[in-house]
Amino acid sequence: MFPKTTRKSWRAALLATAVLVGTATSALPANAAPFDLAGWATQCGGTTGGGSTAPVTVTTADALTAAAKSTSPAVIRVSGTINLSSMTKVAANKTIIGVGSNATITGSGLNVANASNVIIRNLNFSGWNDDAINVQYSTRVWIDHNSLSNGYDGAIDIKRASDCVTVSWNKVSSHDKTMLLGHDDGNGSEDTGKLRVTYHHNWFNGTNQRHPRVRFGNPVHVYNNYYGGVTSYGVASTKDAGVLVEGNYFENTKDPFHRGEGSSPAANLVAKNNYFVNSGAGSAGGTVKAIPYSYTLDAASGVKATVISGAGTGKI
Repeated sequence: MFPKTTRKSWRAALLATAVLVGTATSALPANAAPFDLAGWATQCGGTTGGGSTAPVTVTTADALTAAAKSTSPAVIRVSGTINLSSMTKVAANKTIIGVGSNATITGSGLNVANASNVIIRNLNFSGWNDDAINVQYSTRVWIDHNSLSNGYDGAIDIKRASDCVTVSWNKVSSHDKTMLLGHDDGNGSEDTGKLRVTYHHNWFNGTNQRHPRVRFGNPVHVYNNYYGGVTSYGVASTKDAGVLVEGNYFENTKDPFHRGEGSSPAANLVAKNNYFVNSGAGSAGGTVKAIPYSYTLDAASGVKATVISGAGTGKI
């Protein structure tokens, strides 16, 4: 995934994070792919969040809100269930990470706006009244190992010139609008050359649409995800986007991927090495810019088992 020396440094950082969460790395599933940071969030200078800052544990909405919007770097440990009444601003240089497997944010969500270098991991999101996680005007963001279900609008939406983001090892269930990338066909002046995102090892569990729905971003990399019983469509490439759909496992998904969606025109989509079980063949076309980072691609036929064992909370 990285050159040897870089991989070691990321592994050390992740070991430190595992200690903060209170779980042991020895608990990782034996057949799981590495949980190291990969993809676009390694670019543009990399993503470290709050780094080695001494962690603070929060148990209330007021405490979470104050810590998340602080201008200082922070590692914020969420314990128990926190009910938010509105979208909570997340400022730059933050790690927000759940303690154990039951840390939950409900009622509303996290708004990563005009920020850089943010990590959100190991949190359950449910019943949000806007988006669970919204990223706008932000760069170098890693959204990893969260479980999201039964919300109002987007589970993880990325828009408005955001760039260099990785969305990995999340589980989304019982939800409609899953992951939007780019909010409007008319926003090309801000979004062209941006919205470069990697989606890998996510579990879409009976969700409906937008896994993701892409505008402008090129290349967007969608690899080694498990689509189980997706009811509307998997991936849509629209409005000047370029999406590489690679090594995914589609099961009971009639429309795995296509070009164009709603009133948005068709864009570029390249599909390679995907695995289909009781699913459609998908529709691809055009060309996509080269992926600039190295990565490890799992064999698509084994992705279902790997993702089910490794995605969601309580796995890091």
